[in-house]
Amino acid sequence: MNAIVIDDEPKALDIVRVFAEKASFIKVQGTFQDAFEALDYMQKEPIDLLFLDIKMPDISGLEFLKIVSTPPLVIFTTAYSEHAVQSYDFDAVDYLLKPFALARFLKACTKAHDAFKLRLTSVASLSNTESIFVKNGYEQIRVQLDDILYLEAGGNYVVFITKTQKIASRMTMSEAEKTLPTERFARIHRSYIIAKDKVDRYDRYEVCVSGHLIPIGANYTLDTLAI
Repeated sequence: MNAIVIDDEPKALDIVRVFAEKASFIKVQGTFQDAFEALDYMQKEPIDLLFLDIKMPDISGLEFLKIVSTPPLVIFTTAYSEHAVQSYDFDAVDYLLKPFALARFLKACTKAHDAFKLRLTSVASLSNTESIFVKNGYEQIRVQLDDILYLEAGGNYVVFITKTQKIASRMTMSEAEKTLPTERFARIHRSYIIAKDKVDRYDRYEVCVSGHLIPIGANYTLDTLAI
């Protein structure tokens, strides 16, 4: 995985770079104190993983992600715990609170690697439009796409709601979204993805999917859903 590190503190950059050398599957391509220099680099080079500080002088890490058109996987590294909940809005892989130990850092890197492999598998699986495999604990469960009603985010899990069962899988909504064909599924809220052909009715505020009322997020419109 190609990675970069953005932090306004040189010592913090060095710690992440040295720790990352312990993870054979991660290669740090660059470290940046200036977020805008990092943005320029990301527009030229493919990046799979971003280690990102939140409190920076010119722009916060959260604001930075808003201007990145296609963000890579993100691990936040920060000395402030109050942004942990907000980090879920960006589907962050993990949230490391400084000072963090090597073991905790490697755990976050392993989660990122698992998410990266899932992302690659998801792209390949789109050629199979009939079913997908959903990880549930130590099992991989085959789910027919036609059986899926909607997906709901909950903490570190995404729950696949089908006609007959609920399957909780440890992943982000962005990862789940990439496993599903866009012509059949639509994200209508940061916490919900629906099956278009299961919609009974809808208005500007909510969608009814097989009797379940699901809110439409403020940043989503019916025009983009193409229901």
